[in-house]
Amino acid sequence: MRHGSIPGAQGRVLTLSLLGDPVLHTPCEEVTDFGPQLARLVEDMFATMYAAEGVGLAANQVGKSLRVFVYDCPDDEDRRHVGHVVNPRLVRTDGVVLRGPEGCLSLPGLEAGTERYDHAVVEGVTLDGEPVRVHGTGWFARCLQHECDHLEGGVYVDRLTGWRHRRVMRAAARASWSR
Repeated sequence: MRHGSIPGAQGRVLTLSLLGDPVLHTPCEEVTDFGPQLARLVEDMFATMYAAEGVGLAANQVGKSLRVFVYDCPDDEDRRHVGHVVNPRLVRTDGVVLRGPEGCLSLPGLEAGTERYDHAVVEGVTLDGEPVRVHGTGWFARCLQHECDHLEGGVYVDRLTGWRHRRVMRAAARASWSR
């Protein structure tokens, strides 16, 4: 993923972890090895995200309990944001709380109105250990919060209550991919 190459072009598509897999419900470990295996993982995560037609993907969604996510997501002004964050921390959420449709590659075909702030800031580092700070608004802010939740062992359905939660969980239980 270096020097202007297209993210994921050299990657292989990995198997997605689905709702119920323990790796999705356990906080991820800090990345300490910044070698070629991490670069390969990020490349494979981009390939997997694109193959599944997603806008973000956390490492635990491909079975790796590491604090890293990738994204290729527009904001509400249709400006495209592409990148990755290693050891991310959601350092700020603010603005208006909006309920919007949210889905997840680990719950294929399902979505529910989920409340998220319309502004988020994530800090972490790149594959090379360089500090990075990512600001997101609108849809991109939703993506950043969603991916950070994954790394803490959460999925968007954990944020739902009442009928919204019951509806998604019933649909998940009936889904062809359900365990």
